[in-house]
Amino acid sequence: MRKFFKYLFGFIGLIIVMLIIGFLVFHIYYFVINRLAQSKLVEKKELTIGGHTFRDLNNNGQLDIYEDSRRSVEDRVRDLIVQMTMEEKVGLMWHPPIGPGKDGKILGKPNPAAFHMVSTYNVVINQELRHFNLFGIPDTRSLALWYNNLQKLAESDRLGIPVSISSDPRHGIRNFIGNDLLGGDFSKWPEPIGLAATGDSALVVEFGRIAADELRSVGIRTALHPMADLATEPRWARINGTFGEDADLSARITAAYINGFQGEQIGPHTVACMTKHWPGGGPQKDGWDAHFRYGADQAYPGNNFDYHLKPFDAAFNAGTLMIMPYYGIPVGQTPEDVGMAFNEYVIKNLLREEYNYDGIVCSDWGVIEGFKILGIPLFESTGWGVDELSVKEKIAKAIDAGLDQFGGNSNTRELIRLVKDGRIAEERIDRSVSRLLTVKFQIGLFDNPYVDVENALNTVGKKEYVELGKRAQRKSIVLMKNSISSDNLPVLPLRDDVKIYVENIDADIGNEYARVVDNLEEADLAILRLQTPFEPRDGNFFESMFHQGYLDFKEPELSRILQITQTKPTIISMYLDRPAVIPEITENAVAVLGDFGTHDDALMDIIFGIYSPSGKLPFELPSSMTAVENQFEDVPYDTEDPLFPFGHGLTYPDSSLNTLLD
Repeated sequence: MRKFFKYLFGFIGLIIVMLIIGFLVFHIYYFVINRLAQSKLVEKKELTIGGHTFRDLNNNGQLDIYEDSRRSVEDRVRDLIVQMTMEEKVGLMWHPPIGPGKDGKILGKPNPAAFHMVSTYNVVINQELRHFNLFGIPDTRSLALWYNNLQKLAESDRLGIPVSISSDPRHGIRNFIGNDLLGGDFSKWPEPIGLAATGDSALVVEFGRIAADELRSVGIRTALHPMADLATEPRWARINGTFGEDADLSARITAAYINGFQGEQIGPHTVACMTKHWPGGGPQKDGWDAHFRYGADQAYPGNNFDYHLKPFDAAFNAGTLMIMPYYGIPVGQTPEDVGMAFNEYVIKNLLREEYNYDGIVCSDWGVIEGFKILGIPLFESTGWGVDELSVKEKIAKAIDAGLDQFGGNSNTRELIRLVKDGRIAEERIDRSVSRLLTVKFQIGLFDNPYVDVENALNTVGKKEYVELGKRAQRKSIVLMKNSISSDNLPVLPLRDDVKIYVENIDADIGNEYARVVDNLEEADLAILRLQTPFEPRDGNFFESMFHQGYLDFKEPELSRILQITQTKPTIISMYLDRPAVIPEITENAVAVLGDFGTHDDALMDIIFGIYSPSGKLPFELPSSMTAVENQFEDVPYDTEDPLFPFGHGLTYPDSSLNTLLD
């Protein structure tokens, strides 16, 4: 026994020593690379010529063409490319995540809480990266301070090339992967699918203008949206980011969205749109998402590939500055069954040649390598169809296909080797670098990349913007059923003298409209906020964020809901991030509404008649899962005998109040 404890304590001691050594190596490593990066930094000066002030970005004491805001963008790009090293060129072609430090500080070490796995000094100065994607963010002041510190760091490098910051949508209430990662202090609007439900292009332009103003004020200059995908497969997890299943509606709203974000002319006010997912990520086989290996294939049983291109045609006409291909393999639609980022027909032939698109093409995230946090795999590489290729071979194949930038990864070393080995010509790299630099010049980053912190505080979450967002929330709500009561009047709108039992509605807000009671038995009626069911999966943390699979309520939850509807008159509000299958619930409820991300008070405004419903369904609601399973993934509104058709939506007899409120 004594020998056992001797070995045990020896083993524990060894583990402790190894942890201490690991801790020291970790900190020494980041100390060395951060000091190496900081040793390269130079304080830049300004030049005053003919009454104009310019930034001397390469610190040579003279005004270079690329520093001169009076010169054309084309001239400035050409002048800068000539001065760039291969390392600097290749650094532009990667677009990984980054995270802000506390109180606006630059992070010199990994911080998983900020989705930041690197040293900022290392990736900006040693790797020469200049495009980054934000996930979790701090408060507005800290974000603006961090952004300015990041630009100051980039400016201190050899050529002073500014940083571009991107983000997925941050203005929704129930963002796709949650407000912890995609929240912020911004005004809150319905999800993109809710914007489509309004059918109001002018409202969408207004949303884009406001969202761009807020994002721009904190330094986010690239919108990784809109999603021009069509929601023709009702089980797909990404539907709430789309504009529905109808190509004409989606095309109209996509164009309005881009116009709002980018403006009629590209300039310092522009937030560049990266429209996705070319050439349409909606027709996923059986609805499984292509972030995962089991969802790698896209299916076109209706031979409807071209239908999915219509919204992208509208995006090109609206001048989208960037395009993102999806992960999926368009099985049987192209000469080679490989994912979109590696598919020469999809990018070079269809996008570049047939549509004559010469903007930036950036892959979706992680097609080259998977993601790890402190050595723990988060998810695997999404390079479907090219799994057998090495990292270097994947990079080469994607560039051959026509890609300009790799989302999510940062393997600059392998790309540099490909150029040095002669596998990829420097002229090919220059074409992508030219596109990437062009946008930076067009939106004014080279002339003034910094933000005004006080302006950010006055812009983000501005009262006017919040109120306009609330108006859009109300306008997006769809009234799907409104029964006639015993006194021969519609159930909705409700009177304010009723007692209500509520679920998933803040009781304090409910009490502003009626009297909320704790027990169903005491209530005159019930109001339940539900959400479209989904199939939980046993995968990793990332997979758990995806609502996919079945769309109908299972037992015992279905019986619980029906018991309430059979006990008291019940109003159901469904959060439709995907089309719910709710025939039994609809039959037993006295009123059914659909929402696409709304606050409780916006919903209650509709229920109590302060605002009349005007939204229309941007997709049909199927009547059964059998109908869902029998429909074609690539064909719109084709389930048999739908419960509610595309475009359905009721209103109240007198809707003039909406105009007065607006």
